Amino acid sequence: MSDTILDVKNLRVEFNTRGGIVPVLDNLSFSLDRGERIGFVGESGCGKSMTALALMGLLPSIGRVASGQILFKGQDIVNASTKRMQDIRGNEISMIFQEPMTSLNPVFTIGSQIAEVLHRHRNMDKSEALKTAVDLLDAVKIPDARNRIASYPHQMSGGQRQRVMIAIALACEPEILIADEPTTALDVTVQAEIFDLLRDIGVQTNTAMILITHDMGAVRQMAQRMLVMYAGRKVEEGTVDQIIKSPRHPYTKGLISCVPHIRKGADRLPNTLPEIDGIVPDITSFGKDQCLFAPRCERLTQQCLDRKPDHQMIGKAEQQSVSCWHPYGRQT
Repeated sequence: MSDTILDVKNLRVEFNTRGGIVPVLDNLSFSLDRGERIGFVGESGCGKSMTALALMGLLPSIGRVASGQILFKGQDIVNASTKRMQDIRGNEISMIFQEPMTSLNPVFTIGSQIAEVLHRHRNMDKSEALKTAVDLLDAVKIPDARNRIASYPHQMSGGQRQRVMIAIALACEPEILIADEPTTALDVTVQAEIFDLLRDIGVQTNTAMILITHDMGAVRQMAQRMLVMYAGRKVEEGTVDQIIKSPRHPYTKGLISCVPHIRKGADRLPNTLPEIDGIVPDITSFGKDQCLFAPRCERLTQQCLDRKPDHQMIGKAEQQSVSCWHPYGRQT
């Protein structure tokens, strides 16, 4: 029996904009095994969060899945009914959103918000749900959990609110947990605590996890496998160790170079940090039949402008893949 719990095949998500229909996700494919942790990395606007929203069936009104499949436990949920998706969300697949202050309802207590999820998906009565809420707050290491269930979101720190969001996401013991920039606006110490908590939870519960972030260091710490996105496309995928040690796409190489301490054995930091020249293309450029990174790339050849590269397996074990015409550098 396969361990694959999620299999996304050639997913294309389109937005109906004033400039016409544009693909914000262009033929994205990846899989996720039970208990596996995969990190999605890339600059803002590359399609990371849109991938999460597509998986949850929460695309904005201007968006739609134009083609492809999202196979959850073997069943395609792209065209699942509203009721089926309501049953999946928060129960089988949960998501931690970027901003806990806007995700939590300010007029309800923390306990009641956790209890609502348990009542909806587990049919618990109020007393049982509140007792379980205390246990969940304990599990995410919020002190004095028995009394804190009566607190409102504004009475908690940013780190505590994020832990509450994690507690809500874990309430129904989901099979997949999506963490979308889970440490936004938190200080460095709290960020480390949240990442440690998520990693420990994943190991203890065998919950598969998708970490969405622009922080390569977080992926190095949290994930087993990494998927690099650029302008709505997957440009590289492999194990974290493979990609950190030997990035094959120039964009991935640039992202890693911007975090010099990420490589093991880096004993001295440079005086200046390298940067990736240029900017992410406008969304109206997405979907063009060429390499969208070409204008920023030192390996640029005419081939890059004529047609977008196929996604190819590379390396002896073929566990790493890349979308680049010149994964080993431009031939002279």
